[in-house]
Amino acid sequence: MSVLEVKGIGKSFGSLEVLKNIEFSVRKGECVALIGSSGSGKTTLLRCLNFLETPNSGTITVNGETLFDAADTATHSETERRKNRLHFGLVFQSFNLFPQYTVLKNVTLASELLAKERPDYKQNKKQIFAEIEEHAKATLAKMGLSDKLENYPHQLSGGQQQRVAIARALALSPDILCFDEPTSALDPELTGEVLRVIKELAEADTTMIIVTHEMQFARDVADTVLFMDGGVILERGTPEEVFGNPKEERTRHFLDRYFSG
Repeated sequence: MSVLEVKGIGKSFGSLEVLKNIEFSVRKGECVALIGSSGSGKTTLLRCLNFLETPNSGTITVNGETLFDAADTATHSETERRKNRLHFGLVFQSFNLFPQYTVLKNVTLASELLAKERPDYKQNKKQIFAEIEEHAKATLAKMGLSDKLENYPHQLSGGQQQRVAIARALALSPDILCFDEPTSALDPELTGEVLRVIKELAEADTTMIIVTHEMQFARDVADTVLFMDGGVILERGTPEEVFGNPKEERTRHFLDRYFSG
């Protein structure tokens, strides 16, 4: 069974139809790359999956549970949206770290806030927070940031800030980790360190959806590539199929800009 099933997702802003009948699935441990020109709907799709936007049509199912159904208003409430977001971890292109908190606090904050809703919170607060901190430190160690725990975001390079953002998303153990152009805000020399981390996550069978303009990276890391154009998934397949032998003329034209010559 797929971890994620997306069926018939549509999204409009006023008269502008941004997503049109989007359908795809993601298996556990699969890495899906979303590629396409700016304005093709990639980021809007990612925001719909993370319940930052409400689709006008369609359903979103995770692990067999329907989290969103456009026809069922009970799934549209803010309470449901907050709960459903926990299935996804989202890494923004602009990091979105809290500047007033240390690296460690940025990673533990969400878990600490969620812990307050646990029935045993008052009795076991010290132990719960210690476990959260231990998990956060282990996650930051995987990002190569053990020596930056007490630093603040302004004391880090862009690549380090993005790795903190990845650690923060992983700290809540999401079913699906999503990236929205994770290297677009980085200087070219810092891009490689972030891409290496994402590649290591892919090799560890982390379930991921990556919106990216790094075509060679998508070709090397993704299990499945979805090419979006005009709000639809125009082409899908393995990297070998999409990059090596695209069926659609629009896909070929898009990829020629990256791989010609």
